[in-house]
Amino acid sequence: MTIPFIRTGLAIIVSLTWGMSASAQTFDTRASAAYVIDQTTGTVLLDKNADEPLPPASMSKLMTIYMAFEAVADGILGIDEELPVSTHAAAYGGSSMFLDTTDRVSVEDLLRGVIVLSGNDASAVLAEALSLDGTEAGFARQMTERGRRMGMTNSTFANSNGWPAAGHRMSMRDLGLLANRLITDYPTYYPLFSETEFAFDNRVPSNSRNRNPILSLGIGADGLKTGHTQEAGYGLVGSAKQGDRRIIFVITGLETTQARAEEAEKIVNWAFRQFAQKQVAQGGTRIAEADVWMGEKASVGLTVADDISLLVPVVNQDGLDAEVIYTGPFEAPIVAGQELGELVISLDGLPAHRVPLVAESAVLRGGFKTRLRVAADVLWEKFGPTAEAPAADIPATES
Repeated sequence: MTIPFIRTGLAIIVSLTWGMSASAQTFDTRASAAYVIDQTTGTVLLDKNADEPLPPASMSKLMTIYMAFEAVADGILGIDEELPVSTHAAAYGGSSMFLDTTDRVSVEDLLRGVIVLSGNDASAVLAEALSLDGTEAGFARQMTERGRRMGMTNSTFANSNGWPAAGHRMSMRDLGLLANRLITDYPTYYPLFSETEFAFDNRVPSNSRNRNPILSLGIGADGLKTGHTQEAGYGLVGSAKQGDRRIIFVITGLETTQARAEEAEKIVNWAFRQFAQKQVAQGGTRIAEADVWMGEKASVGLTVADDISLLVPVVNQDGLDAEVIYTGPFEAPIVAGQELGELVISLDGLPAHRVPLVAESAVLRGGFKTRLRVAADVLWEKFGPTAEAPAADIPATES
């Protein structure tokens, strides 16, 4: 007769504690919406109405800049190529390069005009050059489509520059995602964001200063874009780098330029002073052990494949709570490095950090003796110590 084997799967959670529970000091921002992320570790430090689509004002120029960088990188636009200025572009008011229809302006100067001077006219010139139909409205539709492909699900564009328009909206999280893409995708062009002055053609000397209030504060700030309309209030997409860490933050809805400057500086100082990056486990460290079904070994170690580096509050840096989650026992064979579960590390006030757990070593499927042992274990669990194992169908051998 054949012995029946039964495999059961159970969700198993093992709690681990590294020190005492730690709490992150939250930041109480005056902004109506805000998003702060530690780019180095991907840790979201602050989320206040971050997914609400709001008027982004000139901060939405970052999408035009991204698509222009992309076009230059792909050879669609030449950095020295000179573009004409249409009547539509020249008619824009507000922040401006003061272009007119007699101008032909290089792409490089237009980029500086958008980044440093926040030129609505410069943004429109780039938009018309990149638009499939030659219009800013057409380019705005391309912006929306490109944003969706980048994961910006709460962004819809009506123009290239953030001029007040019905339906022109972005969320703070989308702006943070866009800032991260600008920094990581185009490191060659990103230094343009740290330029504090651009006197185009000495046309309007008083209009040559970058409005970003934190660039000259000595706190590592190197971008990205301010914004203001009556509807949106004062906002800023900012980034700062200190040592090996970089943060990205987005704020909006401030009442004055001074409030925007103060809030931006406070956020940068809070993010760098209240949190530190710490290695909590080395790659290959055994975190837990799980049972194996029908294996030549009865268990397998669960390890992390790579070093785990987390952002933790500077107060009580050893305070981490963790759980190992897997569904076991695991059926052999198991391959070394096979993903078997996850380690969930929690800190009060911060999102949980999830890390895959993998098999420490291979476990081959067991032979006949393993099947007998497993059968005996099943019978023991079912009938207790009085159970007798039925004989297995073993073919007779000749001596």
